[in-house]
Amino acid sequence: MAGYEYVSPEQLAGFDKYKYSAVDTNPLSLYVMHPFWNTIVKVFPTWLAPNLITFSGFLLVVFNFLLMAYFDPDFYASAPGHKHVPDWVWIVVGILNFIAYTLDGVDGKQARRTNSSTPLGELFDHGLDSWSCVYFVVTVYSIFGRGPSGVSVFVLYLLLWVVLFSFILSHWEKYNTGILFLPWGYDISQVTISFVYIVTAIVGVEAWYEPFLFNFLYRDLFTAMIIGKKLHVEAYFNIALLSKPVFD
Repeated sequence: MAGYEYVSPEQLAGFDKYKYSAVDTNPLSLYVMHPFWNTIVKVFPTWLAPNLITFSGFLLVVFNFLLMAYFDPDFYASAPGHKHVPDWVWIVVGILNFIAYTLDGVDGKQARRTNSSTPLGELFDHGLDSWSCVYFVVTVYSIFGRGPSGVSVFVLYLLLWVVLFSFILSHWEKYNTGILFLPWGYDISQVTISFVYIVTAIVGVEAWYEPFLFNFLYRDLFTAMIIGKKLHVEAYFNIALLSKPVFD
């Protein structure tokens, strides 16, 4: 709204004192992805803006969503008896998802490499991540879709809330502690889903119809992974509630 002050002068002054602080304890991230990202970021020229890297990764996530929406508009493409998504689409989505994940991992490194880290850059990065929560989950949903072997739309709705709520909790935790505790579920889910996309192209969606352990279906594993990510974030959040707020 015109004339409305969204940020007070006191809050603006706090930007000069702000310093990004995060804790990442995920072995996959520490010993595999970060060394990989440290190598990749050296390929980028120093004149390339970190925000452009961030935005490019977000566009890939949106493209995956739109591509899957074209081939699976009603989420029935993976159901038995329906026309399935072409194999090449799964390959493209898998590759682009991993590239988007990589760009999300190197944008901050590029900012520190070029001495251009700013609170606005972090806000831009995490703001786009909040939108990606929706696009990512809905795109993954097409692997199982609706029908007898799939996941109901109501469960999808709940899972979307779980992912978004965990994202909000992570940043509320940072508000209370001054430290962003990065959940393990993010890196694990991104690498796993990128791999699952490629596997789907090879074995077909029919492979996910069968139970992989007793009567436990792959769709149940998908749901459990999302819920597990939320519980991990909530565990950290409980620590945050016991901490004294560092911001007024």
